[in-house]
Amino acid sequence: MKALLVIDVQNVIVEFKDFQQELNSIESIIQDFKVNEEPVIFIRNLDDDEKSPFNKKLPSSELHHSLKEYADIVIEKKTPSAFFHTELSEKLEQLGVEHLFITGFNTEFCCQFTAIAAYDRGYQVTFIEDATGTVNDEATYEMKGLDVRDFVGTALHWSKVIEVLDLEEYVEAYKSSSV
Repeated sequence: MKALLVIDVQNVIVEFKDFQQELNSIESIIQDFKVNEEPVIFIRNLDDDEKSPFNKKLPSSELHHSLKEYADIVIEKKTPSAFFHTELSEKLEQLGVEHLFITGFNTEFCCQFTAIAAYDRGYQVTFIEDATGTVNDEATYEMKGLDVRDFVGTALHWSKVIEVLDLEEYVEAYKSSSV
């Protein structure tokens, strides 16, 4: 069985800059999973620090309203990996999931760490590069010309163990013909 992970689509990130293209891509993939009655699991990053925008009590940590209604399951995490000290592994086992599709935010942290952790746990992993986004850019990393999403996608692709697609390739390879 396949499952979709929608990682950290939270107000603090989505409202940082214009992520409409990424949100549209994620929603398209979510709708395909819904048509096929496959699980859509949202991952929510939380922090105990009262001053953190990821503090559970703050509206900034909430799932973004544009996609929140699609969440079948919400798993809370405190680290970049959605597997580390969470219920995700148990939930995936209960559901009989063998293939995970990765979307969400921040590409180079939570999406990448989760994709690698999923592979390490024996899952087939598909990382949908243009259905991820990040608040960081070339200035953050002091690397002129860096496209964070493309860099992460390329590194994962080179691993030869994680399938990396863009939305168009996902549609061609996996999208339900009934949508």
